[in-house]
Amino acid sequence: MGSRLVAGLLALTAAGGIVAGALLETGLPAPATQWAYIVIGVILPALGWLLAARRPEVRYGWLLLADGLCLGLGTLGVGLSARGGYPDLLVSSLNAAFAGFYGLTWIFVPLLFPDGRLPTRRWRPVAWISGAAIAVHAAGAVLMGADPYDMSTAPPSLAAALVAGVAQLVTWIMAVVVFCGLVVRWRRSGRDERGQYAWMVGGMAASLAGGVLLGLAIFGGVWEAALLGVVVVLGALPAAIGVAVVRHRLLDLRLGIRGSRLHLVFDMRPTVDEVLSDLGTALDDTPEPVEQVGRLAAAVRTGLEVTWAAVTLADGTRVVSGHESGPAALTVPVRGGLGRIECGPREAGRLTRDDRRFLDALAVPAGLAIQSAALVTRLVNAQEAERRRIERNIHDGVQQQLVALIAGLELARATGGGPDLLAQLREQARQTLADLRSLAAGIHPPVLSQGGLVEAVEERCAGLPVHTTVTSAPGLRSRRFADEIEGAMYFTVSEAVANALKHAEATTIEVRLSQADGRLRAMVADDGKGFDPGAALQRGLATLADRLDALGGSLELDSRPGRGTRMNAWVPVDG
Repeated sequence: MGSRLVAGLLALTAAGGIVAGALLETGLPAPATQWAYIVIGVILPALGWLLAARRPEVRYGWLLLADGLCLGLGTLGVGLSARGGYPDLLVSSLNAAFAGFYGLTWIFVPLLFPDGRLPTRRWRPVAWISGAAIAVHAAGAVLMGADPYDMSTAPPSLAAALVAGVAQLVTWIMAVVVFCGLVVRWRRSGRDERGQYAWMVGGMAASLAGGVLLGLAIFGGVWEAALLGVVVVLGALPAAIGVAVVRHRLLDLRLGIRGSRLHLVFDMRPTVDEVLSDLGTALDDTPEPVEQVGRLAAAVRTGLEVTWAAVTLADGTRVVSGHESGPAALTVPVRGGLGRIECGPREAGRLTRDDRRFLDALAVPAGLAIQSAALVTRLVNAQEAERRRIERNIHDGVQQQLVALIAGLELARATGGGPDLLAQLREQARQTLADLRSLAAGIHPPVLSQGGLVEAVEERCAGLPVHTTVTSAPGLRSRRFADEIEGAMYFTVSEAVANALKHAEATTIEVRLSQADGRLRAMVADDGKGFDPGAALQRGLATLADRLDALGGSLELDSRPGRGTRMNAWVPVDG
């Protein structure tokens, strides 16, 4: 929004200067030639606004706006000079803006075509020399005081006129050099870019010819020819760029007609920022992970205007937007090995280097979206697995015990059971109650809610059959954290301790809890036989690692066969 506002203000300033200067010069009613000058002149800032507003990250639109602003200021200077009564310094400064207009038009507009960057580093000397020549030309025009382009007045400073003339000559020489380089670039360009360069070469040749005609006509006093030269200089390059947009989709912009009625619209491929903004809104409204990946594929297809686009996750999940046919025309891996994005051919034309850069830029946030979708999937699967585990434990354990207890009570009622049977049933009820408490503690131990993380970990490790030490940082025992943080850290420690007992055959376990630098940390180390960390994360700790990741934390394992295991987990906390 800020870029569009700045572009609009620059375009309005340029157009305002052109209109005001032209009308001040002749007054109202203005002749047709002035109206023609205004119409042709405002094309340049309008085109610059279009490119800068829609593709603000591309410098070329801003270059055209600067060129149009110089034209507007120079035209305003001519109008003020014709009216008279304004300070000479103001008028000469505004008139000097024409030096910037001619220099930008004949040097930098073709040199930086089409993306606002130099073709190669070898063009840097040309750019520096040209910039210096334009600046000296403008300074000389200011020092001359009078209208430097009005041959009927004699300049008050011969030195200033000489400096301005030399700088103008250098500008012409650099313009010829840039034109020759543009021709070479046109000959060497690929098929997709050749049409754009061809129109630029034609526009540049016409503009230079118009400049020569304008200079000769002014010196010769042939004002009809001078008017023709002005029209060609003003309109040749903007017309060439406009045709490149309409016919050859310069910077992925095009003009078209939509709807049942004739409406002239700018139908432009969205920028990466616009795609990401729309994609973020779509993902927020789409809770299902697979549907999120589908939205991502659709965004890629729309952004690149290809016949189909596919997103493939690392686990093999593949979602396609559009009708997939034939091999992929472009494939980009998603950062972090999370998958890849594939595209079919474009609906019109061929994929270019800009399309590759567009997809590369989209692949980074796409990786985050894929990672988020995969994380949500794993968490959902983990929750479902935990629910089934609890259901199975209830069915196979407590439920069967309650069934047996009810059957025993029915038997006691029917037979008038004696003290021995009642004592047996009482013991079964106690065992069922103990099993229920143990099951509830596995879901969320009461001591964790009542005493906090340190006490819960100490109670968990108190009855272990191996030597276990639990240490905590001073003051951590009295600290309380959010339920999800304490739960995640407690079950992570519990899982690590259980792995040390079941799989590592450890004889010593050390647990350490600490808080520093905005992080709550847990370390569990054992002297067991060690194992493959990758395989371990695929088992019980994988769910806990996802749980920590969802809280903004992380889990790391350091283990090698025969060297024991060390687990480090952390989550961000306040204070």
